[in-house]
Amino acid sequence: MVRIDYAPWGLNAPHTHPRATEILTVLEGTLQVGFVTSNPDNRFITKVLQKGDVFVFPVGLVHFQRNVGNGYAVVIAALSSQNPGAITIGNAVFGANPAIPADILAKAFQVDKSVVDQLQAKF
Repeated sequence: MVRIDYAPWGLNAPHTHPRATEILTVLEGTLQVGFVTSNPDNRFITKVLQKGDVFVFPVGLVHFQRNVGNGYAVVIAALSSQNPGAITIGNAVFGANPAIPADILAKAFQVDKSVVDQLQAKF
């Protein structure tokens, strides 16, 4: 279990836990949460949670949390494994070491290579 405190408009960036389901309970504040289902639908599921609400992120799916209130938000989260793993999507894709070739990422994300170069420089 973990307590997470979110600053106003704070974000827990899109990430995944390859070996665990996550359950989150809001103790204070207002939090937007969301996840994306698996292929082929890739459906975006999102909800705004208030104090007392509970939300489950299925194992392995990309998900995030964002404080959408003007005050702090506090949650308790629990994972179904002692070794859940955590893969932050931006870090994994744009911060790989050695770097994933920019032309591959440009084609995958359908953007110009210069955009990939800029993103890789940030990570």
